[in-house]
Amino acid sequence: MKRKKMDYSRPALLVLILCAALLVACSSGSTTAPTADTAELEAAQETAANAQATADAALAALEAAAEGDEEASAELEAQLAEAQAELAEAESALAEAEAEAEAAANAQATAEAELAAIPVDIELWALATVTEAGPPPDDWIAYDIILEELNIDLTYVIIPTGADGEAKLNAAAAANELPDFFQLVSASNDSRGALFRMVELGLVAPVEDLMPLMPRRVETHYNDPLLIDLVTFDGHQYGLPELPPLPRREGLVIRQDWLEALGLEPPTTLEEIYEVAVAFTEQDPDGNGQNDTYGIGGFINGQGIGTRFDWIFGAYGVPGVWNFSDPANFGLNVRQPQYLDALAYMKSLVDARVIDPDWPTLSRDEFRARWKQGSFGIMWEDFAALTNQSNYAPFDENFPEGEWISLPAPTGPGGDASYGVYTGRGNIFAVSQQAADAGKGEAIARLLEWMATDGYYLLGFGEEGVNFVFDANGNISTEGLDPTQAYTAPERQPFTQMRNQLIFYNTQEEINARYPTYQTLNGRTMEPMIFLGFFQNQPWVDGRGIQVILPPANAADFDRFYNEGLIQFVLGQVELNEENWAAYLAGLDGLGAVEYEASARQSLVDAGLLEE
Repeated sequence: MKRKKMDYSRPALLVLILCAALLVACSSGSTTAPTADTAELEAAQETAANAQATADAALAALEAAAEGDEEASAELEAQLAEAQAELAEAESALAEAEAEAEAAANAQATAEAELAAIPVDIELWALATVTEAGPPPDDWIAYDIILEELNIDLTYVIIPTGADGEAKLNAAAAANELPDFFQLVSASNDSRGALFRMVELGLVAPVEDLMPLMPRRVETHYNDPLLIDLVTFDGHQYGLPELPPLPRREGLVIRQDWLEALGLEPPTTLEEIYEVAVAFTEQDPDGNGQNDTYGIGGFINGQGIGTRFDWIFGAYGVPGVWNFSDPANFGLNVRQPQYLDALAYMKSLVDARVIDPDWPTLSRDEFRARWKQGSFGIMWEDFAALTNQSNYAPFDENFPEGEWISLPAPTGPGGDASYGVYTGRGNIFAVSQQAADAGKGEAIARLLEWMATDGYYLLGFGEEGVNFVFDANGNISTEGLDPTQAYTAPERQPFTQMRNQLIFYNTQEEINARYPTYQTLNGRTMEPMIFLGFFQNQPWVDGRGIQVILPPANAADFDRFYNEGLIQFVLGQVELNEENWAAYLAGLDGLGAVEYEASARQSLVDAGLLEE
C-alpha cells in the first residue's frame, strides 16, 4: 500500500503552543502580588499540565504515524483536536487569572500609595542646646518642611539634664513607653552605660541596617570607628554616637571688676581662691550696700561632688571618679589619701559660707540665672554658655561694667594643678524597639539624613535671609539683618535647640559662625574663642578610657551610696574624720567596689588603654 503523506507542521505547531502555554502558566504563578488570590492561577496551571499530557500522547502518535501507522494517524487527529480544546480552555483560564492578579496588584499598589501618604509619627527626645530657653513653637517652619518633604509628623520634646533627665527616661523605659528616637541621659555623664542597660532590657533596637540609608550623615557624624565600637554590643550596633563637642570647653572664671573693686589680684592657688572667695562674700564687691554676694557658685553635675568642682580635686591630684592620673595605681580616686584632703578643702568653703549654699540642689538653669544676676564671682562654666552673645546678653544688661576673665588651674598644697578629666564623650541616640517593630526605622534614618543635608542650615542657624546670610566669602553672617531675628539673638535660641545634639559637627565654618566676636554694651570686645583656647591649654587628665568602663549590675545602689556619702561629708552631715572615712570606703566595698575596679581595669586592658 502506498504510504499516505502526512502534514506534520500543524501538529508540531500545536505541540509548541502547548509548551508555551505551560511556561506562561508556570511563570504567572511566581509574580503575583502578595495579596492576590492564586486559586485561579493554580487551576489554570493544572489545566495546562493536562494539556501537556495530551500533547505528549499526540507526539507519540505522531511518531507512530511517521512509520506509516494509519490507525495511529487517525488517533493523532482526534488527540490533536482534544488538545486544541484543552489549550483553548487553558488560555482562557490563564487570561482570566492574570486579569485578576493584575487587578489585585493594582489594588495593592493603590493601598501602598495611600499608606505612604499617611505621615509617619516620630517622637524625638533630646537635651536642649540652651537649657534656659524653651522649645520651638508649634508653628515652627521646620515642622512644616519635615512634614511636607519627609512625610514625617515630628514631635520634639526637650528633656532635662542630669538626674532629672535620667529619671524621665527610666520612667518611660519602666512603662515600656520610650519615644521613637531619643538621647541617652545619665546623671553620672555615662550615656554608654545607660545605653548598655537598655540593651540588656531589650528596649532599644539595632541600628546597623539604618546606616546605609543615610550616607551623608554617616560621612559627617558617624565616621569614627571607635565611637561605633563603643555602642556595639554582642555584634550589633545599638547606638548612633554623635561626635564629641569641642574638647575641654569648660573652665574657671572670675569677676575681674570685683577684683578691681576690692584691690585684689587673680588667685593662682587654692589658698588664694579661699581668700578671694571670703572677700567677695564679705566686702560687698558689687558696691550695692547689701550682703547679697558669694565668692563661689556651682551645681552638681556628674558623680560625687561633680565635675564642676574637679578643679579643687585636680589641685590634689585626684580629679574625677577614676585615677587616670596614675595608671599604675588605677582604681577609684576615693582610695587615694589626698582625696580626703580635697574633701576637707571643699568643706572649708562650705563652712565659711563663701559658696552659694544652694549648690547641692541648684539646676543648671538656676545656676546660670544666678551668675547673670551677679550672685557670685568665681565659677566653672562652659565657654559658650558664658561668652556667646545670646547667653552673655542678660549679664551685660544687668552689669555693663561687669567682666569675667579666665583663671588658670589653681595649684594645691602639693604642687598639683589640673582643670579636671577630659572624657571625650559625645551624645548617644537610640531607636526604641517599639519604633523598630512599628517600621519607623527608615523614617528616622530619612530624618537624620535630612538634618545633615537640606535641613542643616535651617536647624543650625535658621532661615537664610531672615536669620542668617552668606557673605561674599561664603561665610555665615548676620550683617544687615534685624538684630532680634539674627540666629545669635536670645529670641532665636528656641529655634536652634537641636544644633549641639544632632546638627553641628565642628567644621571650621561652623565654629566661626557659632562663636563670633562682638562688642559688649560698654564697647568691650568679647571673643569667645579666646576663652576656649585658654581653657583647652590648661592641664587636663586624659580620661577617655572611661568610655569602655561599663557600670556594675547594682549601679543605682552603688552610685547612690557613693554620691550621698561624699555630699554628706562636705555638708557636715557626717563628720569628716578617718574613722568615718574608713567606714565609707568599707561601705563601697560592701557594694562591690573591688569587683567594679577589677572589671574596669580589665576593660581598659582589653581595649589597649592600660597595661597589665
